[in-house]
Amino acid sequence: MDRNQKFVITINRELGSGGRTIGRLLAEKLGVEFFDKAHVKALEEKFNLTIDEIERLKGKKESWWADFMRVGSIGHGISYTLYDRWNDDSLEPTTENVYKAEKEILLGIAEEESCVIAGRLGFFVFKNHPNHFSILIQASMPYRLERIMRKQGLNEAEAKKTIEKVDKMREEYVKKYANTSRYDSRNYNLVISMDGKTEEQAVDIILRTIG
Repeated sequence: MDRNQKFVITINRELGSGGRTIGRLLAEKLGVEFFDKAHVKALEEKFNLTIDEIERLKGKKESWWADFMRVGSIGHGISYTLYDRWNDDSLEPTTENVYKAEKEILLGIAEEESCVIAGRLGFFVFKNHPNHFSILIQASMPYRLERIMRKQGLNEAEAKKTIEKVDKMREEYVKKYANTSRYDSRNYNLVISMDGKTEEQAVDIILRTIG
């Protein structure tokens, strides 16, 4: 990956691995915007970006996304607390049209600026991007359980049930739209196990790797 050119870094992660925090810290270190499900949902709602509306806008002018980037309240301008409303661990159904709209939003973002994107099938959406670096963040079950119990105030049984449910949902999502497994290391440039590491140490590993 060439950091002197427009780039996109995508992070796929297991629930409880700290991958979302790593993505946010990495974006801060690189001085670029960070996007995850909360941001994408906010953009969809703010601008009514259905797939039909996106196709209409693209038909009108080539630089359709630049118009939205100038409107404001995008990226860091979107409240971090929106994650509470659009929790990435929710099990809401994703329709074909929603997936297509999210894909177009992500492609539009990366067209305009360098960015870090967590989830949203980024490793697949940007597989043909000329300056894309893809990361998978994993951790052992004990590590994930401890983090989920601490972050969400759950007991061990509740945390394990949540992890298993989200793992199943995310794997089904990847298989449905990317026809692969999220655990297939061939989908990534870098795989990090978080056991024995802090989020800051993981970010340092990524920065050293991308150069």
